[in-house]
Amino acid sequence: MSVSTSQPSRIGTGPIRVGIIGYGLSAKVFHIPFLRTLPEYRLQAICSSRTAEISEALPGIKIVEAPSDLCADDDIDLIVITSPNNSHFNLARMALKHYKHVVVEKPFTTYSEQALELAEYAVQQRCCISAFHNRRWDGDFLTARHLMESGRLGNVHVFESRFDRFRPEVRQRWREQPGEGTGYLWDLAPHLIDQALTIFGMPHSLTARTLPLRPGATTCDYVHLQLHYPQREVILNASPYMAAKPALRFLIQGDAGSYIKYGLDPQEERLTAGIQPAEPDWNKEDEYHWGVLFDGNGKVEHISTQPGDYGTYYSKLAKCIHGHGPNPVSATDAAQVIRLIELAELSQTQQSTLELA
Repeated sequence: MSVSTSQPSRIGTGPIRVGIIGYGLSAKVFHIPFLRTLPEYRLQAICSSRTAEISEALPGIKIVEAPSDLCADDDIDLIVITSPNNSHFNLARMALKHYKHVVVEKPFTTYSEQALELAEYAVQQRCCISAFHNRRWDGDFLTARHLMESGRLGNVHVFESRFDRFRPEVRQRWREQPGEGTGYLWDLAPHLIDQALTIFGMPHSLTARTLPLRPGATTCDYVHLQLHYPQREVILNASPYMAAKPALRFLIQGDAGSYIKYGLDPQEERLTAGIQPAEPDWNKEDEYHWGVLFDGNGKVEHISTQPGDYGTYYSKLAKCIHGHGPNPVSATDAAQVIRLIELAELSQTQQSTLELA
């Protein structure tokens, strides 16, 4: 292993060399399939204690025990951080210190000030740091956004977005145990908030209910956020008690029509099942799940869902790293998401609506 000293990783015309910290669901389902499929990247190393599992699944991949060793490896250009949420800031800062480009799983950090600090430090180090808000490339979200931007709904006054599950029993995993950055507010809400901010920008105020509803729950497992805008309400919801399938995903109400969509983007389910992004129609949604557009005059139209593609994030990131395009999800974008989560926690504590400064 050659060790970096004072210069950024030099990326030539070959693939971007990637090291991943963590080997859980996020790494296996949301990152590795694209890093191994897209020609812009070469997966080089993984930092994890799951040595046997990695060796069996990814023969030939270098396995590193300590994050510091991975960050210091001069054969790595990009560090992807998929470790527990409370470790994101320190690991990202370590990677930047060694002049590595960085991808950080959501939530980007557990404090908005940390996100802004990383944004500033990345500029200083001349590196790209990006938040993995992959749900911007969900097919259902792309379709809903296109409908709104095309004007077919007119002026949108009510936007409801839900990410519900049926998990009535608490699981013994770190995401559902007490700690910094755990619970649904830090797990599911970042997706919902980032999508809303991508379309509407920051609200002028926020009201939140964030509760532990399940018996034995010690972290928030129910989220109900209301983002208040002039002449518009955005409602974001996540619950562990939605047994209906397909569950409501979007309900969008405008002065020219309404759009209702059931069912989640199929990418996560198919990636979990081992279907690879290179397979034909791997991300195409079944017609049964298409949303419906109502124009208010009795006309009903089924709207085909655009194929989502989380690989688009990594394609855009490669251009950013090579200096040919913008960051697909900047650290400042991520800081806004974290800021709203912080306000949601405070709104729940105070039982009040909070204005944004």
